[in-house]
Amino acid sequence: MLTEDCMNIDTKPRGKASEQAQPPFWEKAANWLAALRIAEKDAGGTNGLALLRWTLVVVFLWFGAMKFTGYEANGIALFIQHSPILSWLIAVFGVRGASDIIGVLELLTAIALIVGAFAPLASALGAAMSCVTYLITLSFFLTTPGVAEQTAGGFPAISAPIGQFLLKDLVLLAASLCLLRASVGQPAR
Repeated sequence: MLTEDCMNIDTKPRGKASEQAQPPFWEKAANWLAALRIAEKDAGGTNGLALLRWTLVVVFLWFGAMKFTGYEANGIALFIQHSPILSWLIAVFGVRGASDIIGVLELLTAIALIVGAFAPLASALGAAMSCVTYLITLSFFLTTPGVAEQTAGGFPAISAPIGQFLLKDLVLLAASLCLLRASVGQPAR
């Protein structure tokens, strides 16, 4: 059992040289973690952020679950094969294995977003995971053949099956960034 004296540890530096010293890394990290918040709680307009969170949850649950099907694995193979970030997954695990791994990551993102409705660290983590997901998928614009529609004069005309499929991720990235911004507060100084 901890006594009150054990919990009141003096961590202030001693001496003239240490009076102007910066707080240790762990103290800065603790301040940053203390500044995290649930996006919907302190941002004023809770309904809009809650709507963003729960629609992202639906997207990640649905897309994540679909990654475990052969249909979806074959559907994303073109994107993964040409991605400098993800192509190694196919080389190591094959198309189905790569799709399964992406599915697990998407389901973990959904879980972090769900838990984030109740826990500040998970709120920031889930939003950050969502941001990374959509930054990677938007990079497919640069790496996937067939994004530009050649019969319409090439880029900026984008193809329906590939380019327009990817373009929706711009809105999902914006939603993720809104949640992340609302989840990460300013650290105490």
